[in-house]
Amino acid sequence: MYKWLLSFCALLGYGQTYDLVIQGGRVIDPESSLDGVRNIGIRGGLIATVTTQPLQGKRAINAKGLVVAPGFIDLHAHGQDYENHALQAQDGVTTALELEIGAGDVERWYAEREGKRLINSGVTVGHVPIRMRVLKDPNPGFVPSGDGARRAATEEEITLIKRGIEQGLQQGALGLGFGIQYTPAASRWEILEAFRVAGRFKAPVFVHIRHMGQATPDAMTALEEVIAAAAVTGAPLHVVHITSSGLSQTPQLLQTIAEARAHGLDVTTECYPYNAAMTELQSAMFDPGWQKVLGIGFDRLEWTATGERLNESTFTKYRKQGGMVIMHMIPDPVVERAVSEPGVMIASDGYLHNGKGHPRGAGTYARVLGLYVRQKQTIPLMEAVRKMSLLPANRVGLKKKGRLRVGADADLAIFDPQTVSDRATFQQPAVASTGIPWVVVNGVPVVAEGQLQRNLYPGKAVKR
Repeated sequence: MYKWLLSFCALLGYGQTYDLVIQGGRVIDPESSLDGVRNIGIRGGLIATVTTQPLQGKRAINAKGLVVAPGFIDLHAHGQDYENHALQAQDGVTTALELEIGAGDVERWYAEREGKRLINSGVTVGHVPIRMRVLKDPNPGFVPSGDGARRAATEEEITLIKRGIEQGLQQGALGLGFGIQYTPAASRWEILEAFRVAGRFKAPVFVHIRHMGQATPDAMTALEEVIAAAAVTGAPLHVVHITSSGLSQTPQLLQTIAEARAHGLDVTTECYPYNAAMTELQSAMFDPGWQKVLGIGFDRLEWTATGERLNESTFTKYRKQGGMVIMHMIPDPVVERAVSEPGVMIASDGYLHNGKGHPRGAGTYARVLGLYVRQKQTIPLMEAVRKMSLLPANRVGLKKKGRLRVGADADLAIFDPQTVSDRATFQQPAVASTGIPWVVVNGVPVVAEGQLQRNLYPGKAVKR
C-alpha cells in the first residue's frame, strides 16, 4: 500500500524536483484548447508535468498574470545567425526555419550551426540555390541575378537539379523550397520535375509563387501552377507570404486555397503582419515591367542601408550595386484579412544584417499579439497562438513542438497579454519586442526577466 501511494504521488508530481518550474501562469495549449492557470514542471528539456498542484524546482519562474504558450515557430526565417536569432528570441520565437529559399548544401548548413544555436533551427533543400549552382549564377546573394534567373535549364541541368534536391532530402532537409518568381526562366516542367522529387519523399514544398498581384500573368495563374503540381505529384504544398504575392488579389487566393483543402489537397499558407515586403534589388523581381507587377513606383521603394526612398536615378545605381530594398505595396485591409483567415499561419520572412532590414525580423509575433489580438481584437488569443505554434509545427511534422503537454519539448513563450508589443519600425528595424519577459528553449531560459541571456546555445537542429 505504501509503495502504491509513493508511486501515485510521483505520478502527480509530489516530492519531485524539476529542473525548471513555471508557476501560476495562464497556460494556453492550442492542441488541447487548455486555457487555465497551471504549473509546469520541466526536466531534461521536456515538459514533465502540467498540473494545478504545487511543484518544486531547482529554478522557478513566477508567471502569475502572464500567458505561458508554446514557443513560436517561424517557418520563414532567412536570418539564420545570432543577430537574427537574438531578436527573434525576444519576440517569443523558439524555432526559426529557413524553408522558402533553403540551402544548396544541407549537410554543410547544419554543420556550420552546430553548437551555435540560441534557438532551434532547420532548413529545406532549395531549388533556387541548387539552380544557381548548376547554372553557374554569378550573384553572391541568396537569389540569382544571371543565368540562374534568366536562362532555361537543359534536360541535363534539370537532372542535376533533381539530384541535388534528392541529396538534400536524404540529408534531413525539412522539405523543398522554391522561389519561382526569382527564377522566371524555370519552365513549368522543371518545377513539376522538382515537385516530383518531393512527392517521392512525401516532403512538403514551400513556394514563393511565380507571379504577383493582378498584372498579366497574375498571382492566381501562379497559384494554379503549384496547386496543379501538388495534385499531380502528391507533394504537400505551402504557399509563402500570401499577401506580398497576392497583393489586392489575396482574398481570391485565400478562397482558392480553402477550396483546394476542402477537396482533399494538402495546401497551406502564411502571412506576416506588415504592409511592406523586402527583397534584393538586383533580383529578377525588378526586371523591366516591375512597376506594373508590383503596382508601385520608385518612391515606394526604400533602400534599407540608408532609409531613403528611391527615384529612377538611385534605383539604377543601387540595382547595379545590389542590396536589400523594402517595397511599400501591401494594402492594410489585405494584411488584416490574411491574419484573421482560419488556418493561415504567421511567419516573418525576416532578415536583418548589421541592424538593417525589415522590422518583421524583430517584431512579427509581438505585433500579432499586441496589434491584432489586444488592440484590434481581430483574432482571439488562442487562435493567434495556434497560428504561431501548433499549425507551423504540424506543417513540418514536429510532433513535440507547438503544444504544451507532457513529453513535448520545453520551448515556451511567456508574455504579458496587456503589454506585449512590437517596437521595431522601418526606420529602426532591429529593436526588440517588449512584454515577453521569459522565453525558454529546450528547458533553458534564453530570455529571463526581459533580458537576453548571453553565451547560451540550447537550440537544436530540426531535421526531417
